[in-house]
Amino acid sequence: MASASTHVSFLPPVLTFLSAAVIGVPIFRLIGQSAVLGYLVAGVVIGPFGFSLIAEPETAASVAELGVVLLLFIVGLELEISRLISMRRDIFGLGATQLLLCTIVLAGAGALFGLTPAASLVIGVALALSATAVALQLLEERGDLGTPYGGRAFAVLLFQDISVVAILALMPLLASTGSSGNDAWLGQALQSTATVGGALLAVVLVGRYGLNPFFSLLAASGAREVMTAAALLVVLGTAMLMEHVGLSMPMGAFLAGVLLAESNFRHQLEADIEPFRGMLLGLFFMSVGMSIDGGLLKSAWPALLGATAAAILIKVGLVASLFRLFGSPWLDAVRGAAILAPAGEFAFVLLPAGAELGLIDQPSTRFAVALAALTMLVGPVAAKALDGYLSRHRPEAAEHAPDQIESTEARVLVVGFGRFGQILTQVLLAEGISVTVIDKDVEQIRSASRFGFRIYYGDGTRLDVLRAAGVGRAELLCICVDDPQAALKIVDIVHEEFTAVRTYVRAYDRMHAVELMNRDVDYQLRETVESAIAFGRATLEGLGIPAEAAAATAQDVRKRDVARLVLQQAGALPEESRYMGGSPEIKPEPLTEPKRPSRALSTETRDIIGLERREAATRTLQPQDTPSDA
Repeated sequence: MASASTHVSFLPPVLTFLSAAVIGVPIFRLIGQSAVLGYLVAGVVIGPFGFSLIAEPETAASVAELGVVLLLFIVGLELEISRLISMRRDIFGLGATQLLLCTIVLAGAGALFGLTPAASLVIGVALALSATAVALQLLEERGDLGTPYGGRAFAVLLFQDISVVAILALMPLLASTGSSGNDAWLGQALQSTATVGGALLAVVLVGRYGLNPFFSLLAASGAREVMTAAALLVVLGTAMLMEHVGLSMPMGAFLAGVLLAESNFRHQLEADIEPFRGMLLGLFFMSVGMSIDGGLLKSAWPALLGATAAAILIKVGLVASLFRLFGSPWLDAVRGAAILAPAGEFAFVLLPAGAELGLIDQPSTRFAVALAALTMLVGPVAAKALDGYLSRHRPEAAEHAPDQIESTEARVLVVGFGRFGQILTQVLLAEGISVTVIDKDVEQIRSASRFGFRIYYGDGTRLDVLRAAGVGRAELLCICVDDPQAALKIVDIVHEEFTAVRTYVRAYDRMHAVELMNRDVDYQLRETVESAIAFGRATLEGLGIPAEAAAATAQDVRKRDVARLVLQQAGALPEESRYMGGSPEIKPEPLTEPKRPSRALSTETRDIIGLERREAATRTLQPQDTPSDA
């Protein structure tokens, strides 16, 4: 059992981080800035340059890297392999050109200031890389990850993550001298390549053939917390494996996400991971803020601020030109370049590694690390300001640029794929409407695999699952679950969080329909009404009544039923006034006045009907009419 002193030493840093996030982020959001900037400034305040509330920032940084890992996993979940293949021109064309060109220009600038060729090259590469976490967070806040410029920015980030392993492998070659060193490096490189290839093949095979059965088995158990644990196990296990063979942990997590992108459990996994991702990513940004060298900033602030501005402007100019060359409009090119301007997380890996290999001296390393951190601090502000300026001066013709990436969003989100939902989706399927279906029954998911819909395992009564499934971007939500209380809960959540989404709901019975009407749903239908009326119409026809007359009678019953339901919802009928005041149910009443009273055909039936009539008579008595001796 942990001692009290252990708890005391553990809690203050946690409380410090939480307090900094709770105070800093809302302030920056209120003034219109990104949450990223709020985290970065909070890190500066609690770090060594501020109030020194955290004694060991390095420890926080090692834990915070998991935030980037989980972020890349969620991004991977949004990308099917087919979409990655369609992006190959941007990934290997634009991404490679950006990294090469920015490295050459930034390394040349370093050489002009007296750095050695090796130091210039390492610092140029470190600054040419972009901050994946910052860029994706900004794109997510804007909702632009699916836009053409957002897709190109992501392609560049993906190529940079892939290239890091090659850069780390080449740095020992750059530091080595003599042919023997080169031969040793070549053997190590070949061995490393074979190891990476084997690990990638193993991950792909397991992801392709093992993960879906694995999650199906866990889902059948009904233990939601086990699904969360399994999701973390897959993400962190793949990330650790990739790091062990030489790739980056974020790259491994991204690969795991891509392998699960077409899984039926995608939205549930995303909802389970999201809370961990958000907190750890915020911790990562704060750790970057804490890494800024306050002493160096005080002593060399003109040079640091000048270098920060120059690095951002150089990257914006170069990357915007490349975006334009690859087909983006100028406005989108500049927005994408601003997103990619801050130096990347891997700068904090490459620069210390270069110092250990003797490629960079310590003063230059300190300066470059501080420069990279400052670009991450200033970059979001510059991107926000530039985006605001471009929005005010955007031509009308560019207001709605054509989306070059195929949309994966569905027009209709259906919660519940039981007997009701299946028939509903048949109608949508016949019209070619894009549909996403959510159900927590594994068997229903399996039976839906032949419909061609996007269907995922998840609990539709959870806000995080609905959000992950894209309810905010759907035109219409159809709630087809067979649990009345669950349906009401979903309606309440959607009306509270997604006011623009229309709600069409399957009502279980008349009482449920009234409750739904009181919640102002856009449309509700009792599940048996239309089928029962159609059944009655067929019965009339079977008795020899002409089809037109049977149809007219059915339509008249339908109208009477709707009118009575509206009156019941308004509490305008005597028996319904008691219902609205708390009576447990609405009693069935005939829509047409009976021509004769009911007749009991047995003694037991007469007793039952007599009791019912006496109770009805008692209910209709007013309080002042009630006998005094009752």
